[in-house]
Amino acid sequence: MIKTFKLLRLLVFSIFVSSILLASCKEKEIQKTDSTKELLLPQIENELQNLTDVWYPKTIDTINGGFWSDFDYKWDKKGPQHKMLVSQARHIWTTSILAQYYKDTSYQKIATHGYKFLRDQMWDTVYGGFHTLIGVEEKSLQVLSKNKSAYGNAFAIYGLATYYKISKDNSALELAKRTFNWLEEHAHDSIYKGYFDVLQQDGSWMLNISENKGYDNYIRKDWKDQNSSIHILECLTALYEVWPDELVRQRLEEMLLLIRDTITTKKGYLTLHLQQDWTPVSLKDSSETYRKENFGLDHVSFGHDVETAFLMLEASHILGRKNDTRTEQKAKQMVDHAIRNGWDNEKGGFYDGGYYYNPEICTIEKRDKVWWTEAEALNSLLLMSKLHSEDPNYYTLFEKQWEYIKKYMIDQENKGWYAEGLDTDPEANRLAKAQIWKANYHNVRSLVNVIQMLKGEFLLTQEFHKE
Repeated sequence: MIKTFKLLRLLVFSIFVSSILLASCKEKEIQKTDSTKELLLPQIENELQNLTDVWYPKTIDTINGGFWSDFDYKWDKKGPQHKMLVSQARHIWTTSILAQYYKDTSYQKIATHGYKFLRDQMWDTVYGGFHTLIGVEEKSLQVLSKNKSAYGNAFAIYGLATYYKISKDNSALELAKRTFNWLEEHAHDSIYKGYFDVLQQDGSWMLNISENKGYDNYIRKDWKDQNSSIHILECLTALYEVWPDELVRQRLEEMLLLIRDTITTKKGYLTLHLQQDWTPVSLKDSSETYRKENFGLDHVSFGHDVETAFLMLEASHILGRKNDTRTEQKAKQMVDHAIRNGWDNEKGGFYDGGYYYNPEICTIEKRDKVWWTEAEALNSLLLMSKLHSEDPNYYTLFEKQWEYIKKYMIDQENKGWYAEGLDTDPEANRLAKAQIWKANYHNVRSLVNVIQMLKGEFLLTQEFHKE
C-alpha cells in the first residue's frame, strides 16, 4: 500500500513537472513569435508600400483607359500593351483593397478608372459577358479573343464586387450581378454542377465543336478545371459578401463542396482538369513526350494547392459556416501535402510542379519558383500557423518563406518582384516585371493578409476561434 502511494505521488509529481516544462516551452515559443513579429511586420509593411509605389500610378493608361500591361525589368513600358480581362480586373480589385487598407481615396480613384474601362470597353454589347482580350492597335481598341472565359468573367465579378464594397457605386454592383447571371445562363452545368471555362463568343459550350478555328484553349474545351473553379469560388465569395442573394449562396456552397470533396484528391492536391462528370483527366498512360508537352494539363501544382487552402477557408467564413472542421482539415491537408512534397528544405520556397508516377512518391518535375506561388505560400503558411498554433513548424516555415522572398524574389534595386526566384533562374532579374499574366494581385493580397494576421486583425482567423 505504501509502495503504491509512493508510486502515485511520483506520477503526480512527474505530471506536474512536465506541465511546467510544457508551459515554459509554449511561453518561449510565444515570446519568440512576438519578437520575430516585431521585426517582420515593419519589413512586410515596407515591402507593401514599395510594391504599390512602383505599380501606381505608373500602370495607369490615361490614353486608352484601363492599365498598361507590359513593363521591362527596369519598369519601362515595353511590349504590345494588350488589355486582358483578368489583369485589368485584378488591378480594380487590388486598388480597391489598397483604398480600404490605407484608407486612401487616391486608390479608389484608380479603381474607378479601371472600372470605367471594364464597363465601357470590355463588356460585349452583342452577346453579353466580357471579352477576354482587347488589343491596342494604333489609336483604337480591337477585340482579339475569339471566345470567352468563365475564369476571366469571374475575375471581373471579383473586381467589381470589391470595388462596390469601397465605392458603394450601385452601377458596379449591377454589372457584377449581370456578369453572374451571364455565367449562370451560359457556363453553369445544371446536371453535373460547376462551370465550363472555355466558351464560344456567344457564351455557348464548345462540347460539339469539332474543328479548331483558332479558339483559345481548344484542347480543354470539353473539360472543367481546378483553376477556373477556385477563382469562381473566389469571385462568388466577394459577390456574396456585398450581395447576399440566395442563388449566389447556393453556387458558392456548390463550388466549395466540389473543390473540397471532388477536385481535391484524397492525398491533398488538386486535380487540374476533369471531364464534364468530374472524372479526372490523367496523362499518366500517355507517352513521356506527350506528357511533357502537355504538362500544364496534368500535374501537381503546389501554388494552386496552398492558394486554394486559403480560398476555401475564406468562402466558409463568408458563408458563416460555424465549426467547419471538414473544410479546415482539408485546407490543412493541402498545405501539409505541399510542404511535404514541394518545399525546398535548403533555401525555402515552393517548386512549381510535381507528378505522381509512383502512387506514393511525388516527383518534382518543374523546379521553377514562380512569384505568385511564393506570395500565396507566405499567406497560407501564416494562416496555418494562426489556425494551428500547436504546431510551431508553420510559423518557422513562414519566417523562412519571407527570407526566401526577400533574398531571391524582390528586386531591391528596381522594386517589384521577379517572375521567378533567382535561385532557380539567375537571369530572372532581366525578365519583364509586368505582362498580361503578371500583375500584382497575388503579392498585394498576401502582404495585406499577412500584415493583418500579424496585427491580430484578420477576421478569418478570429472566426475560426484559433487565435
